[in-house]
Amino acid sequence: MLKKSLVLMSVSAAFFAQAQDVSILRNTVDVYSSSPMVGSSKFNAMAGANGALGGDANSLLTNPAGLGVAISGEVSGTVSIAGNKNKSTWGGSSIDYSKTNTDLGNVGGVIAFPLMTETGWKFINIGINYSNQSLDNYVESPGSSNVIKDFDANNSSSFAGHAYNRYGNLSKTSFGVGANYNHNLYIGAGLNFFSASIDQYDTAAFQSLSNGSLEYFNRQNTPMLERSSGFSASLGVIGKLSPNFRIGGAIETPTFWRIDRTYSFYNDPNYGDGSGAESRDLTTPLKATVSAAFVASKNFSLNVDYTLGLTRPKYKVVSGAESELNSFFKDNYKNLSEVRIGAEYRLKQFRLRGGYSYMSNPFDALTVTQVNPDASTSDQSYSNMMLNNRNLASFGLGYDFKSFYIDASYQYVTSTYSNPFLRGIETGNPSTDTAYYSDTKIMSSDYFAVSEVKNNRNNFFITFGWKF
Repeated sequence: MLKKSLVLMSVSAAFFAQAQDVSILRNTVDVYSSSPMVGSSKFNAMAGANGALGGDANSLLTNPAGLGVAISGEVSGTVSIAGNKNKSTWGGSSIDYSKTNTDLGNVGGVIAFPLMTETGWKFINIGINYSNQSLDNYVESPGSSNVIKDFDANNSSSFAGHAYNRYGNLSKTSFGVGANYNHNLYIGAGLNFFSASIDQYDTAAFQSLSNGSLEYFNRQNTPMLERSSGFSASLGVIGKLSPNFRIGGAIETPTFWRIDRTYSFYNDPNYGDGSGAESRDLTTPLKATVSAAFVASKNFSLNVDYTLGLTRPKYKVVSGAESELNSFFKDNYKNLSEVRIGAEYRLKQFRLRGGYSYMSNPFDALTVTQVNPDASTSDQSYSNMMLNNRNLASFGLGYDFKSFYIDASYQYVTSTYSNPFLRGIETGNPSTDTAYYSDTKIMSSDYFAVSEVKNNRNNFFITFGWKF
């Protein structure tokens, strides 16, 4: 039975429990603090590692100085086929869910302007890049017949399961300029405009012990719909240490987001059930990237990028909710880092590419008070709560028809994390109420349930390009 906790939670768990809901915490990092990294098939096959190589519009995703490396114009379009699979396990039971989305993943172009001057400046190039990725992610966790909720003396139900359901897209449109000095030094700058669309659901199900019927409960202030926009700027430089070695560095300012949210509320003392709206301002981390490349010849190149978030997400404080979110990130957020390695080998008109990337876990270990599948309760610490490190392996093929080219690539992405759900407290105050509501009942719980989620992504990309 879901009873009130009899033990004190740790400080980190207390902040975690109070910081509104898991979806907001996860989306702050997973959506708003990340950048779309869907580029051309070449870019994706090399795991996004091009910070010291450059040469095309995808440089705006890592280091805008790479625009200056181009010596001819180019435009390309990429179709993405993104497959997402989640397996959520709790109490020895598992639920699998898979979904595939086909979309326009990337469009980019560079126009190269040779400079007919006697100075060392050889080119001024202009680039534009549009990157788009699906945010769809459905995680359904099994229930347990041992976990019973007594809604009243004659109405008891067993916990039948829970689902987080997110739909949406994240896009980044970048405009930049790059310059080439004597084919040894390249500098660049870019402006980035972001757009995010998120529909988020948080639903629990209970099964009546008397008649077996299922009843569904929405968490307070869900479903919620967010339509958000943001912008950032980036600067970069690439230098040749020798004809075969290059190093690069880039910095991207925080992204300044405006998040407009509408949501459903329940059991408000003044308005009952209805819908509301609010806006929040979010500043995401400042990011820095350092890169190194080895270009053995026109037939082989290797690039390594390292990106580090230098600050943490921060909301503009309007109410206690933003203060609690900021306190959580101050105490529990770790600076995100990512390593990307990519290589390309050319054999006449054929191209063979491969890559690997590793992204670190964004959170410290968190302790929660939880209900277990056998209905016992305990305090448990998790090192991979809500999100975890991510591994990506990729490869690709291409063929150059001189003026036209076609590329294809595949990515396999894996991550395993602990997924908290179910905790919600009825307070009678709309600003702090986090309980779950059906049409006739209120479900309040002091405890989280925590499932293990294994996430696998299989992404395919096809690019058509034209050089001029």
